Order: sequence, then C-alpha cells, then structure tokens
Amino acid sequence: MIDWLRNDHQNPAIEVGDATLPIAIRRHARARRLTMRLAPDGSEVRITLPTWGRTADALAFARARTEWIARQMGKVPAPVTIADGETITCRGQHLRIAWDAKAGRKPVVGDGLLTVGGPREGLEGRVRRWLEAEALRLCGEDLLFYCQRADLPTPTLRLSRAQRRWGSCSGNNRSGRCIRINWRLVMAPDHVRRSVVAHEVAHLVHFDHSPAFHRLLGDLFEGHLAEADGWLKREGRSLYAAFG
Repeated sequence: MIDWLRNDHQNPAIEVGDATLPIAIRRHARARRLTMRLAPDGSEVRITLPTWGRTADALAFARARTEWIARQMGKVPAPVTIADGETITCRGQHLRIAWDAKAGRKPVVGDGLLTVGGPREGLEGRVRRWLEAEALRLCGEDLLFYCQRADLPTPTLRLSRAQRRWGSCSGNNRSGRCIRINWRLVMAPDHVRRSVVAHEVAHLVHFDHSPAFHRLLGDLFEGHLAEADGWLKREGRSLYAAFG
C-alpha cells in the first residue's frame, strides 16, 4: 500500500508500505528541472529543484511518482551488521570478521578474514576507522599516480562522507585545490575507486564535462570507464549497507 501521508510544507513526508519517508527539498542555482532520488540508505526522498521552483510543485512531483519510490525502496540493500562472524567488503573482496579479544586492536587481513582484537564493544568503530585509513592510503596513491600522469601538482586529499557524491573537486590555483573522495569507495573493486579519483583529477584541468574533459579522463584512466560507471550504478547503494 502506498499513500500520500501529508501535504505539509514544513514537514512533508510520504508513506511507502510500513515506512514513513521524509521529503527533503533542496534548491540549486544550476538546476533546470525537478529531479528526485531516494537516499542510498532509503531514509528519505530527496528532491532538487531550480531556485524559482515552488515547494508545492515538488510535493506534487513526488505524489505522481509514488510507484517509482516503492521500486527504489525495494532496491535498498539490507543493513550489514558489523559483528564477529559477519562479512564486510574491502576492495571488492569479502572478508569475514574474526573477533579475538587477545589479538591487536588494529584489524589484520589474511585468508579471507579480518581479524580484530580489543573489547567487543567498539568493534564497529575499529573496523570503520581501519576502512577509512585504507581509503585514505589507497586514494592518496591513486591521486599521486593520476596527477603525475597529467603532469599536475598533487592537491590536498580529504575523505568525504557524502550521501550523494562519490567525489568532488574544489578550490583554485590561488587558494589551493582539494579533492574529496567518498570513503566508502574503499569497499568497491579497485578499478571503480580509481576511476572516481581519475575523474576528479581530470576536473583539475576541465571543470565541466565537456568533450575535452572526457578525452583527458580517457587518457588518464587505464581501465574501462563504462564498466566502472556501470558498477557504481548497479552496486553503489550496497556500499551504504554497513555503518549507517
């Protein structure tokens, strides 16, 4: 059952089955039309509209697409529990968490296991911090590689916890450039993560998606871009199944 729950401009929401989803409305100067998506974890419906757009139009837009919202809800991956015996993914490989109170607190990979010590309480935090450290290390290596290939100085690298974007590039030559990469990409296969880093390095030269940008990206990235992009479209939501 799918019902429109309320047409309240202050707290708009929609009911999909047993779930009540808030509707987050965002205005963007570069938006030319209404777009709608479901948060990767299925927690809310997000609508972007031009700055001149009306809230009423956004609500009507959602109401006309309730069946689409239901289908998207069906694609949200089941939550992954971070606990002894459960499985996580790192660099596209499945690792079973093996908690051992006598082992070191820093996770160690070997034989398909991620062995983690320390108190059982806080296990999830230790695993997440390890994944984020791996993300920073690997993305740093990727960034250096592609900047050298493009004959560019290496900008600052930061990890992102964005819910919508896999990477971003900001700043200028005077203030300094910064590239942000979503830390969850450490769970994806290597070629997927590397394609995102190469994409952002190409933006250091072309801050658009012009033919010149795509030519440079094709020269920089050693793999198959269509394959990497396809993986993110098919499997990207699965990267949000763990760690909330």
